[in-house]
Parts: sequence; C-alpha cells; structure tokens
Amino acid sequence: MLPDYSQYAQLVYAIIGAAMKVYAEMNWGLLEPLYNEALGMELTDCGIENETHKLLPCFYKGRKMEKYYEMDLVVGDIVVELKSVKEIIPAHRAQLFNYMRLTQRPIGLLINFGQPSLQGERYGLDLDTNECHLLDKKMQIVPSQQDCWDDDTPQAFANK
Repeated sequence: MLPDYSQYAQLVYAIIGAAMKVYAEMNWGLLEPLYNEALGMELTDCGIENETHKLLPCFYKGRKMEKYYEMDLVVGDIVVELKSVKEIIPAHRAQLFNYMRLTQRPIGLLINFGQPSLQGERYGLDLDTNECHLLDKKMQIVPSQQDCWDDDTPQAFANK
C-alpha cells in the first residue's frame, strides 16, 4: 500500500506560496543563501514555523546515527532544498532524496530560483520501501515516475 501524503498538501501549498512571494519580490538569479533567508522570513511572516540551516539527525536501518545533515530549510516534516541554478539536474534530486532518506522526512521540496520563472518539484518518501516518488499538486504519486531515481522529466510547480 502506498503512503498517503495528502495530509501535507496544505502546508506544501503554503510553502510554495511563500516561495512565489519571495520570487516576486527578489526575482531570479541571486545566491541561494539570500533566497533561503528570505523564504524563512516569509514563512515566519505567514505564521509558519521553520528552521533554516537546520541540523537533522541521520538514520541507518532505523537507528539514529551520530552524524547530522544541514538542511537549507525545514518546515515540520518537510525538507526544502533550495537552488539558484540554470536547471534542476539529477544530482540536485539525489541530494534531496538522500536528505529525505537519511533524516526519514516524508516530504521534500526542490525549489529553483535560478530561472525566469520559479521551478520546483514535490517528492514523497515511502519509509517502507525507502523510495522517493514525484508528487503532483494534490500530493498524489505521479504514475509515470517509478521511483526517485527515474528523473527524466522535471516537473514545475506551475505544471502540476
């Protein structure tokens, strides 16, 4: 049975909305740390608790490790990885998927401020299989993507 990610829909929608506000204010092509700080401020202004540069514990076979990963932004159980690049590439997705797996966070957002229009992708982690799935705007698994390593087609927030 596939996980139900719908419980995160409202919060993901709010995070994307905040990212759109930051993008509208700052435009595109600046350095990632500027977008990170601005998005954290925007989320706070919207009453959404968040932590930038958050150290999260890592897990191996369900056991907590001594090592930590520093996340760009964490909102509850959601990992937000920010980029300001020409295009999202498989290595960016792999980075997000590794963060999700190692920290056992069920939802990941990959947001790119480096283009003339805001780009992003939503992913859900199946903790039972350790697979990441591309999600649409209703937080449903996109059937054309089998798992997190099948990343032939980037999905923009506007398209889904």
